[in-house]
Amino acid sequence: MPQIPQTLHELTVGQLSARSGAAVSALHFYEAKGLISSRRTSGNQRRYSRDALRRVAFVRAAQRVGIPLATIRNALAELPEERTPNREDWARLSHAWRSELDERIEQLGRLRDHLTDCIGCGCLSLENCVLSNPGDISGERITGSRLMPERRAADRS
Repeated sequence: MPQIPQTLHELTVGQLSARSGAAVSALHFYEAKGLISSRRTSGNQRRYSRDALRRVAFVRAAQRVGIPLATIRNALAELPEERTPNREDWARLSHAWRSELDERIEQLGRLRDHLTDCIGCGCLSLENCVLSNPGDISGERITGSRLMPERRAADRS
């Protein structure tokens, strides 16, 4: 891994990639999504401030636990520009994400527990399926195709 002198305040995309472990294409994607930012040199090359290292680590840690990029971007937007996320930031944000993660864990447990019941059952019934529609929650919440935007049952009248 290339060493970055302490006096160097900006990183090239290659240096940021080497130090963070993220592919250059991922860094470009993160920048396009507003998760990190760079400035352009007169030769149109990207230069990242050193705080981008911590931001990339923050993004990757949040992604590993399944937090969507839009949620991560909103969390980073709460921080002052050019400030690195610190331990307190991570604690506050991860606490806020806990209920979402608990819900996903519950869904995965339900999937695991009912997967053998579902494969090949052929019921094709959204009303009765314990995986696609546990407790017929879809009938209470939406009407029409599940591919259409949600329309609450109360809005039907």
